[in-house]
Amino acid sequence: MTNTRIAERFYQRLDPQGQILGLFDLLPSVSFFVKDRRGRFIALNRRGCEYCGVAQESDAIGRTDHDFFPKQRADEYRADDLKVMDSGREIRNRIESAPEAEGSPRLVMTSKIPLRDRRGVVIGIAGFSRQIEELRSPGGTVAAFADVIAHLHRHYDDPLTTPLLAKMADLSVSQFERRFRKAFGCSVRQYLVRIRVENATKLLTETSQTISQIALATGFYDHAHFSRSFRQLMMVSPSDYRRQFRHES
Repeated sequence: MTNTRIAERFYQRLDPQGQILGLFDLLPSVSFFVKDRRGRFIALNRRGCEYCGVAQESDAIGRTDHDFFPKQRADEYRADDLKVMDSGREIRNRIESAPEAEGSPRLVMTSKIPLRDRRGVVIGIAGFSRQIEELRSPGGTVAAFADVIAHLHRHYDDPLTTPLLAKMADLSVSQFERRFRKAFGCSVRQYLVRIRVENATKLLTETSQTISQIALATGFYDHAHFSRSFRQLMMVSPSDYRRQFRHES
């Protein structure tokens, strides 16, 4: 009997839902989920339940991101899910907004894979995410940037430069840029813009500051730079975002 056959027979006898999936409940800092083609939750671990604001997994089964998260954020998650399912290709270590109150500057690193039935047809996705600020375990490429990430989140409104951040990590600029992209799947500038935009959404919804004032308060060069960056990430202009939030309120 080949090794492959041994594995196949073992998995055929296994109840994955009650055993393997239950393993993810032992990872308190990791959110694990399974969704079907329609975006409905099929499985969710304890951390995932906390993000959704439900007491237990059964309260989320059959519901979607739009039942739990702000529309803009849920739309982002759904778009990513569709890319994975339509292309059949995984997403590794994508930086995105944390699944919590809109305006939170927290980011998560998310990975997603397509799930196929026995005929090879994609029927859903499985994925997990972990808050960036919690990636501080010793060793590893990501953990090596812990101090830089903390600095970015605390001082996002400062005129931060790549040479300054590279020095903090004790790396040359080229090493820093290469290793940062490998660890987080984006450039440090893209990561910083994401933090700034997240903080800007909070100012747009909780203050009466002008768009130009918010642009400067969150570290953007000017109104135009802010508006362009905001639209790329949120799919709407800052003004439309503010009007939409106030209308929904």
